[in-house]
Amino acid sequence: MDSELSRNGHFQSAAAGDPTPLLDPYGREVNYLRVSVTDRCDFRCVYCMSENMTFLPKKDVLTLEELEQLCTAFIDLGVRKIRITGGEPLVRRDIVSLIEKLGAHIDTGALEELTVTTNGSQLEHMAEKLVACGVKRINVSIDTLDAKKFHTITRWGNLDKVLVGLKAATDAGLKIKINTVALKDVNETEIPSMIEWAHGQGFDLTLIETMPLGEIDYDRVDQYLPISKVRANLEHNWHLDDLPDRTGGPARYVHVKETDGRLGFITPLTHNFCESCNRVRLTCTGQLFMCLGQDDKADLRAALRDGHSDEAVHDAIREAISRKPKGHDFAIERRNQNPSVERHMSTTGG
Repeated sequence: MDSELSRNGHFQSAAAGDPTPLLDPYGREVNYLRVSVTDRCDFRCVYCMSENMTFLPKKDVLTLEELEQLCTAFIDLGVRKIRITGGEPLVRRDIVSLIEKLGAHIDTGALEELTVTTNGSQLEHMAEKLVACGVKRINVSIDTLDAKKFHTITRWGNLDKVLVGLKAATDAGLKIKINTVALKDVNETEIPSMIEWAHGQGFDLTLIETMPLGEIDYDRVDQYLPISKVRANLEHNWHLDDLPDRTGGPARYVHVKETDGRLGFITPLTHNFCESCNRVRLTCTGQLFMCLGQDDKADLRAALRDGHSDEAVHDAIREAISRKPKGHDFAIERRNQNPSVERHMSTTGG
């Protein structure tokens, strides 16, 4: 097949940019890639990882150049939205260089949106750089506005630092969505005030059920709070009107009449929305997971490091998408204390 030299020095097939969509076995178009650029984080959130984590050796982690090459391959095949995740993505050295190169695809029209999910710890000095790279929207994870409780949940986090970062992001012009994991007997009673705070700041807020990924130091049954229960409690005092809005992810949104803001719900256990899944997840080691809640994966790092052509990488991606499952089998039960998936969320990316 004829090929041409791409701007980054790699050969691209003439089929690069082919408008033929990436379709999975169930006819769903895969046009959204979440990329975990590191498994490391400067927090140790109790529902996400153990306090004493063993992180990946550097040799196993893709270089920023390799991550760019894989992301570009996905863009060539029709992916139109990329979210940078971790771990905490903004702690990776020189991460701005990768974000800048991916942002260039927005300028050409090949990529519609580049977003970042962060814990907010680095935003004070990174927000303006993100905007300069073409990022217009970020998700920031905050589960409580109680500084002491915040430190307990994150183990290492500082709420004041995150709030300073949010101001920097707002001043830089970033649109912000707050992600809040609903935790029974931890932040359950605080959820209404969190919504009022977020909407008062002009932020969206999305509530998320805890997910059974990876071994942690707590019993997830004790943490689990069904979003259906949260919504029912909120509707005692507020009017929630369903919205048709979609942002590419699994959230379903309502408008809160009393706060005039948008509230999202992500319900991987009580209602998983797998039927409309349009995304896959690439780890910092080059493993492509077609489903967050399944173990099947494709090794794209091998295709890169074994000297295969870009065409072979494209073929490996298409083959992986052909194995995308219909959905996951998440469950949190007293009788089964093992996580549904052994890997931590920080490995796969949020």
